[in-house]
Amino acid sequence: MAQPEIATSDDSLQYKPGPHTVRAFYQVLANTAVANVTSSYLWWALTFWAYLETRSVLATAIIGGSYMLLVAVFGVVFGVIVDHTKKKAVMVISSVVTLATYLMAGALYLSFPEDVLVDWGGPWFWVFAGVILIGGVVENLRNIALSTTVTLLVPSERRDKANGLVGAVQGIAFMVTSVFSGLSVGLLGMGWTVIIAIVATALALVHLLFVRIPERGIARVEGETPKGFGFKGVIPAVMVVPGLLALILFSTFNNLVGGVFMALMDPYGLTLFSVEVWGIILGITSLGFILGGGLVAKFGLGKNPVRTMLLVNVGIALLGMTFAIREWWWLYAVGILVFMCLMPIAEAAEQTIVQRVVPFEKQGRVFGFAASVESAAAPISAFLIGPIAQFWLIPYMNSQQGQDSLGWLLGPGEARGIALAFVAASLLLLIVVLLAFVSKPYRDLSAAYAAAPPSLHTDDDQSPDASDQRAGAMADTRQR
Repeated sequence: MAQPEIATSDDSLQYKPGPHTVRAFYQVLANTAVANVTSSYLWWALTFWAYLETRSVLATAIIGGSYMLLVAVFGVVFGVIVDHTKKKAVMVISSVVTLATYLMAGALYLSFPEDVLVDWGGPWFWVFAGVILIGGVVENLRNIALSTTVTLLVPSERRDKANGLVGAVQGIAFMVTSVFSGLSVGLLGMGWTVIIAIVATALALVHLLFVRIPERGIARVEGETPKGFGFKGVIPAVMVVPGLLALILFSTFNNLVGGVFMALMDPYGLTLFSVEVWGIILGITSLGFILGGGLVAKFGLGKNPVRTMLLVNVGIALLGMTFAIREWWWLYAVGILVFMCLMPIAEAAEQTIVQRVVPFEKQGRVFGFAASVESAAAPISAFLIGPIAQFWLIPYMNSQQGQDSLGWLLGPGEARGIALAFVAASLLLLIVVLLAFVSKPYRDLSAAYAAAPPSLHTDDDQSPDASDQRAGAMADTRQR
């Protein structure tokens, strides 16, 4: 593997991670929290507003599935942009595009009566939802850049804990936005909600202009010129690490199951609670994000993050089989709390693995490729489960036949069809996770992680032989 070099006039290396770069990371993390709050606020509000106005599970499933589909389509493009652009410039581009789309949404809201916009059988509902979704999708460009700044700014031995902090901050954003989105839609309406999102996004952009990321140049492999936005360089970077493709495929399947929850979690919650109370419930339970991220920040992920990630998914599967078996509000709320506690641990594990086994100059592409492939699964299940739940599961479980056959397991209630979807998807996930534990890719990736040097960042590659040693370690692991 060629020695990475930096595209600067004096060919100097990147800043070596230390206390000054860690402080810069904290500033970037705080700014990202502000940006995530603004995009999540309007995204949640759109979902709540769409379901309350249409009462259609199918409409919310299409909205959620479309979001994941756009993430899948643009993931690789975003990753290449991150690799070929300074990280602050990437974040500024993301904020500018998001602000522009929200301004378009505001213009649409002012241009049409609300009864036209809420007609999900007409075009303007989807145009209005679409521009908001684009603003949220572009935010993923910033999140990919954030994952690479962990490698850029944080010493290797602290990266798992830094990823835990990322999860905790995302949890704080989720908590704030879920509460305010529900209250905003319920008390102020969608119009004022869009205005608030525009103002908050503009403030986040202004704040970003004053955030400094210590980055002297753009890391790239010698002889490679940044051109195009395709898969060139992505597949080799993934395939050189034994088991990494299997990790991405596992996460893809995990998202396939997650699409069921994405499409049905809000309709189920809004069956049990009013929109204002549901937003508050989401805000309170999102403390789980903070707790899970805080646990990783405090204790790390152990010697084998691959094993940790699979164990977390066992917990998620068991949880999904139980948190809706009865229509008890407290059971659902506690289940969501635990679910949100587990999610940042799984996310931190995957990010830590990639940051260790993939060279810094390729990480944007690998993170983008993973986002594309993994996100592509969720729209499939979201688009499928919406009509299945609307036209089959819900009517079946509301019928006497459904109650006679599965009432012993799911009990009575208005949303037993949604509960059946949760149980079936979670059982499938549990089977796949248990198979993954005994698979060869699991053993290969665990060995690759253990064999990888503590850091693949350019600051640790200051000896002429560092790149050869890194390639040798990967080759030895592959031969095993």
